Amino acid sequence: MRYKHLLMASAVALGLGIPAAMAKVPADQAARLGKDLTPLGAETAGTGDVPAFTGGLQAPPPGIKFDPKKQHPPNPWPGDKPKFTVTNANAGQYADQLTDGHKAMLKAFPTYKMNVYESRRSCTVPQLVQAATKNNALVAELTKDGEGVLGGITGTPFPITTNAKEMAWNHRLRFLPHKLYRSYATAPVQANGSYNLIKYQDEALNNWTDPTKKKAEELNNIQLMYLQNTVAPARLAGNVILVHESLNGTIEPRKAWSYNPGQRRTRRAPDIAYDNPGFNTDGMSTADSFTGFNGALDRYDWSFKGKSVKFVPYNSYDVVNSKYDQLIKPKHLNQDLVRYEPHRVYTIEAKLKPGQRHVYARRVLHIDEDSWGILSGELYDGRGGLWRFQEIHNINFYQVPLCFGIGEMVYDLTGGGRYLAGSLINEEAPFNFDADELNASRYTPEALRTIGVR
Repeated sequence: MRYKHLLMASAVALGLGIPAAMAKVPADQAARLGKDLTPLGAETAGTGDVPAFTGGLQAPPPGIKFDPKKQHPPNPWPGDKPKFTVTNANAGQYADQLTDGHKAMLKAFPTYKMNVYESRRSCTVPQLVQAATKNNALVAELTKDGEGVLGGITGTPFPITTNAKEMAWNHRLRFLPHKLYRSYATAPVQANGSYNLIKYQDEALNNWTDPTKKKAEELNNIQLMYLQNTVAPARLAGNVILVHESLNGTIEPRKAWSYNPGQRRTRRAPDIAYDNPGFNTDGMSTADSFTGFNGALDRYDWSFKGKSVKFVPYNSYDVVNSKYDQLIKPKHLNQDLVRYEPHRVYTIEAKLKPGQRHVYARRVLHIDEDSWGILSGELYDGRGGLWRFQEIHNINFYQVPLCFGIGEMVYDLTGGGRYLAGSLINEEAPFNFDADELNASRYTPEALRTIGVR
């Protein structure tokens, strides 16, 4: 509640003193938000199997009682059953609704299937964030090189856009509360289904939603400050990563540090970026693939490929409320627990610029129109072959409300069935979305040694 009161004061301030010369879109276009466009810029009307937007889940639904400090949100639709199941045998009749990644998974693994449910447009954000988004439509803009955001704050920076870089920034700056804390696990899974869990605690000060700030220029060029502390297994415990994510990479790129308890040293970590291997991913992911995509956009040329209805992972409450051994199976997740729905997605493509280096020469990312979160992506190697497939499962934490990932899968389509099951919270303590105890003094290189204790 304290966070919401502070955010209300900030949102009121946002509406004052806005110079007309800074308008990003005309006022009549911004006025569409909350009408024929949703508050975050999606189409309000339905299309075929995609229903009209009616506000999303803004609180626990009637009949759902839970303690968000002790448990993950229960499934708000426990009676829903699959409308049909897609397999490799019938994939052809659903070709237009399948991403290339899902087509490849169906072809590669006979046990892979997609149970498709009724589409429920659950994703939304607090009304104060909706108001900030409407203001951002008027004032936010990209820097000339597309590597930074000016003018906006708190909400989606570019709710009305067909610009791929702006869409990537909408994903990067999608709503998260100012202070949050979670425990999560990652499992590099071998083809036979064996895995060892690596457990973390991570936390962030998300400056973009700092309720005391009125515009991006007040953030000292730091979008967020992030800490990741490895807590298990014992041989890895105490390793800490600190990241200061830049809001304008041209002014100053991401800064990162790591602390190794064995050496008792804090060092700059410039390798926590781009295509360097992600920490503890067994080489199956890159640093800039966390959450679907993060960090600088500068090594790629970006283009918008259009909007379409696809079957995507959505409302994955059965995933998050299962045990790890129920969920993690050979070659892929237990697909009986995974829910797919038809939703409209924005598809953007990133092609490696001439002279630049990255293990992914091409990336195709599918972004949810209602939340601006990446739901899936195809990652191509330098020869043009589809190498890896990303699949991000989300739920609406309707006590906030916000939609956020509760499982990030990276499937290696050339690795014989190896995959990475990341950002799992199933058997961990619930998210803390109002971690008032966090303060900026924790997010300094000097503080890492006190945090990284085995």
